[in-house]
Amino acid sequence: MVTFVDQVQVHLQAGRGGNGCVSIRREKFKPLAGPDGGAGGHGGDIVIVADPQVTTLLEYHRRPHRSAENGGYGAGDYRAGTNGAELLLPVPVGTVVKDADGETLVDLTEPGERFLAAKGGIGGLGNHALASSKRKAPGFALLGTEGWSGTLTLELKTIADVAFVGYPSAGKSSLIAAMSAAKPKIADYPFTTLHPNLGVVQIADHRFTVADVPGLIEGASEGKGLGLDFLRHVERCSALLHVLDCATLEPGRDPLSDLEVIQAELAAYPVPEGQTPLLERPQLIALNKIDVPEARELADFVRPELEARGHRVFEISTVSHEGLRELSFALAELVEAARERELAETVASPRVVLQPRAVDDGGFRVVPEGGSYGTLYRVLGAKPERWVEQTDFTNDEAVGYLADRLQKLGVEDALVKAGATAGSTVVIGPGAGVVFDWEPTVTSAAEVQMGARGSDLRVEQNERRTNKERRVGYHERMDAKAEARAELERERAAGMWQEDES
Repeated sequence: MVTFVDQVQVHLQAGRGGNGCVSIRREKFKPLAGPDGGAGGHGGDIVIVADPQVTTLLEYHRRPHRSAENGGYGAGDYRAGTNGAELLLPVPVGTVVKDADGETLVDLTEPGERFLAAKGGIGGLGNHALASSKRKAPGFALLGTEGWSGTLTLELKTIADVAFVGYPSAGKSSLIAAMSAAKPKIADYPFTTLHPNLGVVQIADHRFTVADVPGLIEGASEGKGLGLDFLRHVERCSALLHVLDCATLEPGRDPLSDLEVIQAELAAYPVPEGQTPLLERPQLIALNKIDVPEARELADFVRPELEARGHRVFEISTVSHEGLRELSFALAELVEAARERELAETVASPRVVLQPRAVDDGGFRVVPEGGSYGTLYRVLGAKPERWVEQTDFTNDEAVGYLADRLQKLGVEDALVKAGATAGSTVVIGPGAGVVFDWEPTVTSAAEVQMGARGSDLRVEQNERRTNKERRVGYHERMDAKAEARAELERERAAGMWQEDES
């Protein structure tokens, strides 16, 4: 059964934004009182957070697909949709997040550090938010956009100050158990340790963490054994401790040859750019199992040779704890020196300068592409692609609104400069995108039927007259009656008709 996983792929799907609502407010004596459609809610984000309580990526090995909540739809009476809940993915401290191309996105080395892995979709605006002095009654709303979806790689690199390296069964796990409160699995067969073990060493006023790297054998850097899977855990360590077995019974092995093999594997392992190669880091030698008489004799024999090579050597026993105090103080000195260097480099690091966006950056670009069916013009940019995704192409008025937005952004001018003419094929977005037969002027059927785009005569009509209008109408009626009486008097005087004497 798998109990430790330090590299997984996760498939993420952020929440989709909710659609906006098309609604008209109803009031007494005014059934069409204006738009009141609310906006849709935003989709939920997916955030990766470094959690010190998590020690493995096993949970994501079992369930690699994670999805955030979608945003709610807008409703009438100005009611906005609910935002999708944020999805938190806790990972161990020391996790590196990489994209599908293997590029490092973030290195989560601090507890509580957060990384926005997948951004949720944007909720669409309702027709109330789209209304303006020129567009008093929009008959459409914007759709919500899809959240980000993709695959990320999570790679765990153990954060420890000192790495214990050596052949299997050299006593690395026993050394951690003797120096700290860690309780790793210990047995007398090779590859007992199947995952790195961490321990905290407290000696006087010094406190540092140690980790053993299991499975290092000849050819580990090329994938042999378990070493290649766990060599990445050495990258963050500031010092190395070579644990050499002086009581091995395997033919052809001795502390000197074991050291040469391990150093060759460490030298062959490529570290990330900007980090110190493994063999250039401070190193100590621990000759282990000197509680065995033959092992003590061998340790006394090889120690002068190791010191002649420039190594600092300690003879130790994890059973009797002989030499562990001196070794702990020596490791503490290396760790303190490394921390001081890191602090000096942090203080002297250059200040990060944020560059503002260029003033002449239009937010899009037009790329002519040739093909067997003629030249097409591809429009690429965050705004045009998002606007197309938000458009309901079954609504002519919404299509006209999209044309207005693209024209104001300068897309039509850019198409003309790129050589597009009426009837040219225009694609907005990468890949298949959305295809148009471009016309410089777009008129929707809704405008032909009901006037200017965004207007609705049913909403704009007002049958109630003002006092001034009533006064003017009254005077006009009185003047008309007076004129009618005068006309009748003129006809009577002309003898066109006579009054009946009876």
